[in-house]
Amino acid sequence: MLPYPNISPVALSLGPVKIHWYGIMYLTTFLIAYLLIPIFFKEKKITCNKDTVADLLLMSLLGVILGGRLGYVLFYQLPLYLQHPVDVLKIWEGGMSFHGGMLGVILGFILFARKNNIKLYQLTDAIIPIIPIGIFLVRMGNFINGELYGRITNSAICMRFPTDIFNCRYPSQLIEALLEGILLFIILFFARNKIKTPGVLSWMFITGYGFLRFFAEFFREPDVQIGYLWNTITLGQIFSILMVIIGTIGVIKCAPKGRIG
Repeated sequence: MLPYPNISPVALSLGPVKIHWYGIMYLTTFLIAYLLIPIFFKEKKITCNKDTVADLLLMSLLGVILGGRLGYVLFYQLPLYLQHPVDVLKIWEGGMSFHGGMLGVILGFILFARKNNIKLYQLTDAIIPIIPIGIFLVRMGNFINGELYGRITNSAICMRFPTDIFNCRYPSQLIEALLEGILLFIILFFARNKIKTPGVLSWMFITGYGFLRFFAEFFREPDVQIGYLWNTITLGQIFSILMVIIGTIGVIKCAPKGRIG
């Protein structure tokens, strides 16, 4: 069994104001994106300035928040929110869906591309390598919060989280941070200039994330209100399978006859 570091979710308290590590992870993600976007835009020959980058980040932030929240409401807790519709607005109480957030960000990219007369694949191919960085940081925030922990196990890597001190569980947040964050970033970062066909890198992200998330879900405890769908298969894995299928079709359509260089 590994010891859980038991870091306080609150990074800093200033009187009644409390700054949480989870919020810091989101802020750090957007700061890193603000620094990397001009570099990756230059590689894809996209003209930008500080206002352009800020506009893109704002659309992405709105996409993450609105899409993530609506995705969680529709996919995971619809009966509850139908009874208490006002609670949909209480995002500070938690409840975000990655898949919903991803759809929201994609919509934001589409609107940004049209507004700035940029080809969509040119934009997404430039931005995609940054997304795993955000995934890594947010999963670390989940780990600090002791939420979204893994399934009960007797494995040597199990931990006892403060939100469930009676069971030893996989640190699935760290597994996802390594796979969907670090590993996926490495793949996309080194592939970004080798793959010349527009759109292939973007669909590679969809496929790669879906595959890695499907695998990571075997370690993650499913949402209690949904549980397992079939044996050990979760709703997150169903969404991941769809991502793999859609992403693979996208790669094939963008790179006919297997040519991606």
